[in-house]
Amino acid sequence: MSFQLRREEVLDGDRLKAMLDESPARAAQAILLAAREGVLDAQALLGQILLDGQGIAQDQPLAARWFEIAANGGHLMARNMLGRCHEHGWGCNANASVAARHYRQAAEAGLDWAMYNYANLLATGRGVIEDQAQALNLYRRAADLGHAKSMNLLGRYLEEGRVCPADPQAARDWYRRSAVGGDFRGQFSYAAVLADEGHIDEALDWLRKALAGGNLNFLRVASKALLNAPNPQIRALASDYARRHADLTQESTPP
Repeated sequence: MSFQLRREEVLDGDRLKAMLDESPARAAQAILLAAREGVLDAQALLGQILLDGQGIAQDQPLAARWFEIAANGGHLMARNMLGRCHEHGWGCNANASVAARHYRQAAEAGLDWAMYNYANLLATGRGVIEDQAQALNLYRRAADLGHAKSMNLLGRYLEEGRVCPADPQAARDWYRRSAVGGDFRGQFSYAAVLADEGHIDEALDWLRKALAGGNLNFLRVASKALLNAPNPQIRALASDYARRHADLTQESTPP
């Protein structure tokens, strides 16, 4: 069936995002049209759907190109995503130094996700000289902006007293805020604190939330960690984590 897109619909970045949930294929057509019209949000979205293969054939090199076009136009998330392409080799050769440059530029412009990604490189010395103090500063800045993943890592620095005074109470609060913000690692961290405090039922609730949202690597590591939990109810969740990991592995394996 043919249809015609209104010009205001084509050029409205928010509308394009909503359309992705309603009809990916139709949204892809609208996003492509708007990207060609020079709409920065659409150019960044086009890069994302090309990267994911959402409503359009997956094409990582073309995704990287559209991220670059949007980034050069001043789109900060596109700059961050261009960094991720270079970090992971999505459509280009993996180069952590180039990724760091893009992350730093977007971070300096105030993007929380770029602060987080640049901090990850600084914390591990990938593509840059390792600098834990600068990584901590970036995690703190992103956390203050509401970035849930950064909240969890800020909590880790505070709990361990890494390049800062140890502050278990502040760490607990950042873990809680990360958990409430939806980060599965934050949920796991907060559950560990609650378990140590004897709040087993609350800990189990957060562990189940982390189980539902966790990715493959997290589930693999977390399942092993849970095997060492002193509480038998928490320890029993290790098998659920291992089962979920196996299910996701099977789903991601090509037939």
